[in-house]
Amino acid sequence: MTRLALLLEYDGAAFGGSQLQANAPTVQGALEEAIARLGGAPVRAAFAGRTDAGVHALGQVAAFTTSARHSLEVWQRGLNALLPAEIAVRAVRVVSEGFDPRRWARSRTYRYLIWNMAVRSPLWRGRAWHVKEPLAEVPMARAAAALVGEHDFASFGGSPGPGRSTCRRIMRAALCRRGPLLTLELEGSAFLPHQVRRTAGALVEIGRGRLDELSFSRWLETPAANMAGPMAPAQGLCLIQVDYPDLSFNEELR
Repeated sequence: MTRLALLLEYDGAAFGGSQLQANAPTVQGALEEAIARLGGAPVRAAFAGRTDAGVHALGQVAAFTTSARHSLEVWQRGLNALLPAEIAVRAVRVVSEGFDPRRWARSRTYRYLIWNMAVRSPLWRGRAWHVKEPLAEVPMARAAAALVGEHDFASFGGSPGPGRSTCRRIMRAALCRRGPLLTLELEGSAFLPHQVRRTAGALVEIGRGRLDELSFSRWLETPAANMAGPMAPAQGLCLIQVDYPDLSFNEELR
């Protein structure tokens, strides 16, 4: 038996999310079907992170165990031939038998894109949130920088489950502008459900002048469930990288 890790890129608009669902097409469902056809047996694939409906990925990591004796090149070429056009396997690696893409991850990096211009961009439609009003990125960047460190992010995300902590560690938070495109990148050990989208929504409210930085800081100091927001649309969000101590896809992600 061989354990394989896959680097996945996908357009989330075509799916009800990454995780299996009974009533919607999912990335996991499409991937498992392709693996079963190529490997000759049903499998269960584990994912590094769960992405919601409409959320994209450039660097999602999935893993599965197989008895098929294909080369890594055959796995990549064969899966890409069987998968829908919205999903691509960018790389395949052999990993240890116990490799868990979620639990073994050292950090995850998400990118949120905002098209900040009065006129919409057809080319960025489906990839960025169109915000028409001018946004003041300096106070937005200051507020984003306050996220770095370990905090209770209950105000910024949904519950991870009964009895589970809402504390998370953010290693990097950066907001920059290139013309009308604003980019927010957050790297953290893990994230609460909807945390990045609620954070992006709150930062946009600061940029619009509807929310002050002090209120934003108070949500970190005195957390209360789902106070931050409004939640930004799904299409602006992309999982761009998952980092591991002993597994690297850096070459493919350049």
